[in-house]
Amino acid sequence: MAATTSSYSITMRLHTAPDHAVVGRVATTISQAGGVVTAIDVAESSHERLVVDVTCSAIDAGHAEQVRAAVEEVDGVEVHKVSDRTFLLHLGGKIEVGSKVPLRNRDDLSMAYTPGVGRVSMAIHDNPDDVRRLTIKGNSVAVVTDGSAVLGLGNIGPGAALPVMEGKAALFKRFADIDAWPICLDTQDTDEIVRAVQLIAPGFGGINLEDIAAPRCFEIEARLRETLDIPVFHDDQHGTAIVVTAALTNALRVVRKEVTDVRVVVAGAGAAGSAIVTLLLAAGVPDVVVWDREGCLSADDETLPPAKAELAARTNPRRVRGDLRTGLAGADVFIGVSGPGVLQAEWIREMAADPVVFALANPDPEIDPALAGQFAAVVASGRSDYPNQINNVLAFPGVFRGLLDARAHEITEEMLLRAARAIALVVTDDELNPSFIIPSVFHPDVPKAVAAAISGRPPRD
Repeated sequence: MAATTSSYSITMRLHTAPDHAVVGRVATTISQAGGVVTAIDVAESSHERLVVDVTCSAIDAGHAEQVRAAVEEVDGVEVHKVSDRTFLLHLGGKIEVGSKVPLRNRDDLSMAYTPGVGRVSMAIHDNPDDVRRLTIKGNSVAVVTDGSAVLGLGNIGPGAALPVMEGKAALFKRFADIDAWPICLDTQDTDEIVRAVQLIAPGFGGINLEDIAAPRCFEIEARLRETLDIPVFHDDQHGTAIVVTAALTNALRVVRKEVTDVRVVVAGAGAAGSAIVTLLLAAGVPDVVVWDREGCLSADDETLPPAKAELAARTNPRRVRGDLRTGLAGADVFIGVSGPGVLQAEWIREMAADPVVFALANPDPEIDPALAGQFAAVVASGRSDYPNQINNVLAFPGVFRGLLDARAHEITEEMLLRAARAIALVVTDDELNPSFIIPSVFHPDVPKAVAAAISGRPPRD
C-alpha cells in the first residue's frame, strides 16, 4: 500500500459513550483501514458522552473517505464532523500584511502618513536610487503566474494558482525574511504578461516567474530581463537547475566521478529540462543528451520545433538518435523532469557503472525511487517521503536574499553556479552518503550560504 501523507490529514469529531475502550477500537479500526493515527484529543467529557477529536493521515482523498466510513461502523460511535486539515490551513489565505511601525497617536500617523510621508516621497523623486532604502521595494518580490502550468496540475488558471503563489510567498518569508506578493494574471498572452509585469515592477526589488508554461515562459523571461532594471528569476527553470546541479555535484562525489567526465541524459525538454541542461553545460558536463516526445534531440533532426532545435544545437555531441533506452546506454546520469513511468529498471542496468538516477517528476516520478535504488548507486526524487528530495526551497529564498542585499539589477549564470556550489558544500564530507547528497530545506545554513554566494557578502547572522 502507498504511504500515508499529511497532505491528506483529517480530523474526525466523534461522539461516543463515556467509555475509553471505544476510543481504542476507533484507533484499531483506523489502523486496519490503512490510516495512521497522529493525535487523539478529548474535547469534552461528561457522564453521558465523550467528544473526541481523532486526527489521522491517509493516502489520498478517496482513502480518507474510506477511513471515515470504517470509523462510522464502530459500535457506539457517531462521526459528528470531518475536517480536512489541509483545507483548514488555507482558510482565509496563508499570508497577511503587517505594519512594521507603531500607529499609536497623531505623531505616529503624521510621520508614517501625511504630512511626513510627503518629505520621503520628494526625497525619492530627487534621488530615485533611495527607493530601495526608504520603501519596501528593497525587500519585496513579485511572484507572478498566469496559472498555465501549476505544479503537476496543468493549466488550471490564475484563481486556482493563488494558493500555490501564497505558499511561495510564505516560504520566502520563512526562509529568507523576504516580503513576497502573489500576482496572478488573468491572461496567457505573452505581450500582456510582459506589459503587466513591466507596469508593476517599480514596486518590487525582484520578479519571480512561477508556473508559466513553456515555451511562453522563455520569451517572457527574456523580454523582462532586457527591459527591467531588477532581477527576473524563473524558479521552474533556474531554481530547479540550481538544486539539481548541487545534488549532482554531491552525487558525483559519492561515486567518485568528475563532472567533466560524465555523460548525462535529461528526460524532458520543457522549462526545467532546458535550464538544467544550460547550467550543467556551464558547470562543465561535456556530453548531455536530451530526450523528449520526439526522441533523443539531435541537431541533425530538421523536424524539431524551434525551442527544441536550439536545445539540440547545444547538446548531444555524438548525435544519438532514438528512444530513451538508446540514449541511456553507457550514460552515467539520468535526470528526469518529464512524467511518470518513462524509465524502466532494466535500462539502468545498461548505464555506466555506479549510475546516478534523479527521477524528479512530481508527484509520480519517472521510476519508483525504491525500485531505482536496487540498480543505481545514488537516487534522488522530488518527493518528501524518500531520501534526497530535490526541492526548489533550497534555492530561491537565498537567491533573492542575495539579490536584494546586493541591490542587483540582474541575475547571471555565474551566480546560479555559485548558488549550486554553496548548497552542495552545506553537506560535509562526514555527512555525505548515497542517501544524503542534499541538505534539508530546514537547514539554517542553506539560505545564508546561497545569499552570500549570490551577493558576494558574508552570510547574515
